[in-house]
Parts: sequence; C-alpha cells; structure tokens
Amino acid sequence: MSKFEYQVVPAPRKGKSVRKVRGTEAKFANTISSLMNEMAAEGWEYQRAETLPCEERQGLTGKTVKYHSLLVFRRALAEDVAADEVAAPAVVAAPVVAAPDPKPEPEEAARAEPVLSRDAAAGPAPEGFMEPDEAADDDKRGVAAE
Repeated sequence: MSKFEYQVVPAPRKGKSVRKVRGTEAKFANTISSLMNEMAAEGWEYQRAETLPCEERQGLTGKTVKYHSLLVFRRALAEDVAADEVAAPAVVAAPVVAAPDPKPEPEEAARAEPVLSRDAAAGPAPEGFMEPDEAADDDKRGVAAE
C-alpha cells in the first residue's frame, strides 16, 4: 500500500510578465505551468485545485468569509520508496571464489610457526634442534646455547 505526503500551495492570483507572452490569460497560464514544473522537479505530482472558505477578521470584532484557491500536490513517502526498492532487489551474479589449496606452498610452510617438540616417529631431528626440556637443562647447567 502506497503512502503519500501532500503539499498545498496558494494558486497565483495574477500572471507574471514574461518576455514574448502577451495577454492576461497567456501570462496566467505561463505562471501556473512554471509553478507546476517547479513542484514536479521536486517530485511532487499535481492532484487538483480547490477553492476553500476561510474565515478572516475584519475590523475589531467583525468576521468575513473569503475563498482561497489552492493547488494540491502529492508524492510518495521516502519510506515507501525505500520499501519498494527493498522488495525488488536487483539480480547480481555471485563472485567466483577459488577453492583453497590443500597443500601449502613451500614458502608458506617456511613461514609457519616452528615446531616446539618432535615425535621420535617423525624421523631424525634437524641440525641444532633441541627439545624444550633439553634447552632448559642446559640453561641450568650453565651451557651456552650456540
């Protein structure tokens, strides 16, 4: 369901003088059309013209009724427009993502965290490798690490 907001503006009472526009009716029509074009540029849609009574003060205690001509415009509420955009999202292709490699590259393996302890089944220890417990024992005995 669409929701609208309305704006009511007073209708012009006389036409503005414009170059190359002659006659009272033509000037008045030009003034009305320029007002409608300004409102349309702001998103307002013309609905109708109304003539409504308005009670005004006359003197100290008197009141009179005057009739005013008004132009009624409407536009969809911003919330409603946003809801319409959410209701019909644009179709966008999903990005293609490559599957991760099961084996890391040799450079990546070199950057991995160092192994702190080794299993005997893993094979011979690399040169200069010491188990953490052995390094602690050497420190206690005062042996300098190379």
